[in-house]
Amino acid sequence: MSYKSILIALGFSLLLSVGQAVAQTPNRAASLAPAGAPSLGPVTAPVTIVEFFDPACESCRAMYPHVKQLLAAYPKDVRLVIRYVPFHGQVSKEAIGVLEAAREQKKFEPVLETLMRNQPVWASHGASDPKKVWEFAVAAGLDRVRAERYLATGAVETLIKREVAAVEAADIRGTPTFFVNGKLLSELGPQQLSALVAAELQRTRKKP
Repeated sequence: MSYKSILIALGFSLLLSVGQAVAQTPNRAASLAPAGAPSLGPVTAPVTIVEFFDPACESCRAMYPHVKQLLAAYPKDVRLVIRYVPFHGQVSKEAIGVLEAAREQKKFEPVLETLMRNQPVWASHGASDPKKVWEFAVAAGLDRVRAERYLATGAVETLIKREVAAVEAADIRGTPTFFVNGKLLSELGPQQLSALVAAELQRTRKKP
């Protein structure tokens, strides 16, 4: 199935309903992107993309290259903050655990890259294989022994509970769900995300 088909068949059908009016206040933007959340790009960037993200979600994988393009196009001006959404059950939680262990080892980006690239192998719906998550992560440089020690601390379980509570509080119904500087991306798609980012860049550059 092509990325375009995935977006149409899954992305749009799973697009959340979080209410038509979203308060776009600094407090809301801060609550969407809490300190300590996994992120890519500079903390000082004037534009923050928050993605509610399930690593086992096909539409998240479809959007991933486009998000990377935005980060590459605006390396000083755009930051991505990831919020975990384990909508696909155990395989999602396994991948989140591996990603957090990779983050603890400063290997988050290469492990994320390989999990997205190989998602059809380990997250095939109806035939998911959590063991493959570990195989791909180790191939990308994850120290498995150290990762398992980290997971044994219970830190990731606590994080997932906190993320699930955040998902419920924001009434997230599907993944990926994007906010840009606290503003909901109401229609999922690469062009729509790029346009909202560009609008926010223009708005922040006009500030005195």
